[in-house]
Amino acid sequence: MSIATKTGDDGTTALMYGRRVPKTHPRIEACGAVDELNATLGVARASAEPDFLRDNLLAIQKDLIVLMGEVCVATEDLPRYTKDGHSLVTPAMTAKLDALVREIEAQNVGSKGWATPGATAASAALDLARTICRRAERRVCALKETGELKNAEIVIYLNRLGDLLWLFARRVETKAGAFEK
Repeated sequence: MSIATKTGDDGTTALMYGRRVPKTHPRIEACGAVDELNATLGVARASAEPDFLRDNLLAIQKDLIVLMGEVCVATEDLPRYTKDGHSLVTPAMTAKLDALVREIEAQNVGSKGWATPGATAASAALDLARTICRRAERRVCALKETGELKNAEIVIYLNRLGDLLWLFARRVETKAGAFEK
């Protein structure tokens, strides 16, 4: 089967389990933003030097696959989704991010106030990922506001991830001695 199915030529796309919605549907906007975030994290991971950062970014990317899968399922299809063995976003996933935040903050990494992105290529990629994460968070919040997202942990996860990405960028700059205010 070709990737070019042509079924979206009419401006619609399929959710998991075949439900068709307009490509401008809030669920598709949320999925697209999370997909952009994951791709941008791939760029950040490719430019990262320390194994700590690379390994954690890969784990986060895998979590985002779980998150995006859940967002791409209509609420009424979630029982089928879980019955088929697919995972949902859990507090344990957010707890891993919380642990990383605490670990980095314990290293006295960070700054007071705003940071100017671009001190290094790696930190710039992380700051770009952070801004896309915040957009994904807003799109997921919009989906939640319409009643089409039941798992509030998704919003919490993305909120925490935005914080962590900011810390990751500052950690990279600190280690490179290239912190800019």
